[in-house]
Amino acid sequence: MLKRTLVFSNPMYLSLRNQQLALAYKEDPDNTTTIPIEDIGVVVVEHQQVSITLPLLNAFVEHEVQVVFCNSYGMPSSMLLGFEGNSLQGEILRNQMSCGEVLKKQLWKQIVEVKIRNQSLLLDKIGLDGSCLRPYYSNVKSGDSDNREGIAARLYFQRLFGADFIRDRTLPGINTLLNYGYTILRAAVSRAIVASGLFPAIGIYHRNRSNAFPLADDLMEPYRPFIDDVVYDLTIQGNCDLNKETKSKLIMVLYSDTMFDKVTRPLSVGLSMTTSSLTKCYAKDISKLSLPSLL
Repeated sequence: MLKRTLVFSNPMYLSLRNQQLALAYKEDPDNTTTIPIEDIGVVVVEHQQVSITLPLLNAFVEHEVQVVFCNSYGMPSSMLLGFEGNSLQGEILRNQMSCGEVLKKQLWKQIVEVKIRNQSLLLDKIGLDGSCLRPYYSNVKSGDSDNREGIAARLYFQRLFGADFIRDRTLPGINTLLNYGYTILRAAVSRAIVASGLFPAIGIYHRNRSNAFPLADDLMEPYRPFIDDVVYDLTIQGNCDLNKETKSKLIMVLYSDTMFDKVTRPLSVGLSMTTSSLTKCYAKDISKLSLPSLL
């Protein structure tokens, strides 16, 4: 069953009542609506005057609800993660920490190949001829030592959004939409990582002392084109502003269809398949990650 996504953009009271989310507008606190916790998959708290109780937050953790908190500009800034994501967490963490550089380079090679292939598939999907990216994903070296990911990305974004487009997080318009979508995706990946018993601060390729979620940055790479697909559609419609409508469409990417070895799954489920396969790679049970293909 696909679970609900809730976005709170107005001042509200959120609490737990009989194992259900009880919500009420602050201007009408006596008028309460309830939603079963088990029906909820994602909660995005946008407004700075949303009040939420600790029992409700604990219930969200218990039911593995992805909770994202936004800053005063409406951009996701933090998330809720539980400590006990998996009963085998100790063993999984030991395997993760003992992963050698050879395995990490092979895993990163797989991630880069699938990311560029999905970028190519997106260009084909919208009629822009993705064959230009085939040379970049066909022979990726171990660890992507010649940086095919970066070279392909420049060509890809110029084909997708025009020759004058520059991917820069500080720029408005398309970049703001991409920032929002990628941040929502990053939060979903982080949740799947913790649920699989992995430690998000130990990455495969990304390493930065100030980054608490390098593993999420690694595993989200093949999923980025799913965000790009929605942003492209929005730009074609002339809707490049970050507003309620565009945020809703970007959040719903988590429920879009993804292909895994001829099996179609919602993206949010696919993330769990990817993180679960990574735990098996760390344990040396398998050698190949389960990664998505853009439909």
